[in-house]
Amino acid sequence: MPALKSYKTTPTFTQDSVPAGLLADHSTKEGVWGLIHVSRGKLRYCVTDPRRENEERILEPGSTAGVVEPTIVHRVEPLGPVEFHVEFLRAPDDLGIARTPEKGGEA
Repeated sequence: MPALKSYKTTPTFTQDSVPAGLLADHSTKEGVWGLIHVSRGKLRYCVTDPRRENEERILEPGSTAGVVEPTIVHRVEPLGPVEFHVEFLRAPDDLGIARTPEKGGEA
């Protein structure tokens, strides 16, 4: 990852409150990275972008955060009770540029 600066964090989501857009295939905009942090339970993180080999990871407390690359299609799936949030990052020179989320959100 290039030198990045955190600029926004989602609320903590649970298996009941995770937005539908995060459960479906979606991506971030160019220059926007994400880190998926799980604080309780387990979350499946799937990279489904045709530009990458499909990847599936189980994220849980203490594991390395799930890294969301800019524009790469992905989704998440709660595996039972879970709590997680997404931290958004971008290069410091992009911090003044307003960005709007693509389908379903930024993550």
